[in-house]
Amino acid sequence: MSHTHVLAAVSRLDKVLIGLGAALAGLLLALPLFGSPLIVDKLTLLMIYIILAVSWNLLAGFAGLVSVGQQAFIGLAGYFVLRLAEAGMAPFPALIAGAVVVLLVAWPLSWFVLRLKAAEFAVAMWVLAEAIRSVIMFDPLVQGETGRSLVTLNAIDADLRRTAIYLMAVASAILVLAVSYRLLRGRLGGESQAIRDDEEAAGSVGVSTMRVKRTIFLISALGCAIAGTLWLASAITYQPRAAFGINWSVFMLFMVLVGGLGSFLGPVLGALLLFALQEAFGDFGAWYLTGIGCVAMLFALYAPRGIIGLITDRLGREPLSMRKELDVRSERRGR
Repeated sequence: MSHTHVLAAVSRLDKVLIGLGAALAGLLLALPLFGSPLIVDKLTLLMIYIILAVSWNLLAGFAGLVSVGQQAFIGLAGYFVLRLAEAGMAPFPALIAGAVVVLLVAWPLSWFVLRLKAAEFAVAMWVLAEAIRSVIMFDPLVQGETGRSLVTLNAIDADLRRTAIYLMAVASAILVLAVSYRLLRGRLGGESQAIRDDEEAAGSVGVSTMRVKRTIFLISALGCAIAGTLWLASAITYQPRAAFGINWSVFMLFMVLVGGLGSFLGPVLGALLLFALQEAFGDFGAWYLTGIGCVAMLFALYAPRGIIGLITDRLGREPLSMRKELDVRSERRGR
């Protein structure tokens, strides 16, 4: 028994969108040359949101692994950066190394959590995040809820630091999107979607379900870790309650579900919407979270496929669609 994964060819619209994306990436990379410090700071946050949304969508939207504990990797990344900087590593290399260490930690964790099913996996990830937060709070370096500043990074000239962090954020967002696009258009994309739709059926036609889920899980963890290091770099101060806050999962859920679960562009659109809502209503304090909840409910009731679903209905096809069909054929030899 053999199986192939059928994916539609890249359309003219898709090629246009890819070209526009490349041009926008170039513009974003050049922004520090003419943009104000305020714009640079705000777009750094937007890039972090995009990284988080794409990473969570890979896990939940394509592999069917719904997690409410990805903040474990965000918080761990910031902690490891602090530890590496305290050990004498320069701040910017520490930001990269911190994300890599999280990937190494996520590997053994995957052997445990990926054996759990559906709600068990979601709850286990949240419990894991809370357990790690509790342990880290006992580290004298962190000083409990008081937190700790990344002193070595704060010592760098403010303009240079801001520009470097912004460029790292833009480059990371581009890398995450490019890797996601490449993987989802390849064999892994078809296999992960087959597992999402019916894991037992996918296994019965030769898909190595654990290998695929572990690969997606590790890539998602690395994406969240990168976002965590960038968040610490922009905030300077590390506080466990903020780093491991459930609000990170709430934001990821909102961005992906409102943008379009299981689509390529949906998470980006959801990140843009969340960013716009925060800019428009962030001054209202906690009330803007109520507004975000209302928006999410409206989409759940009237546009369950998210923004990308509305666009698809209008255009007749999904832009940059990664949806595949599993084509199973029987092979008989000796004929």
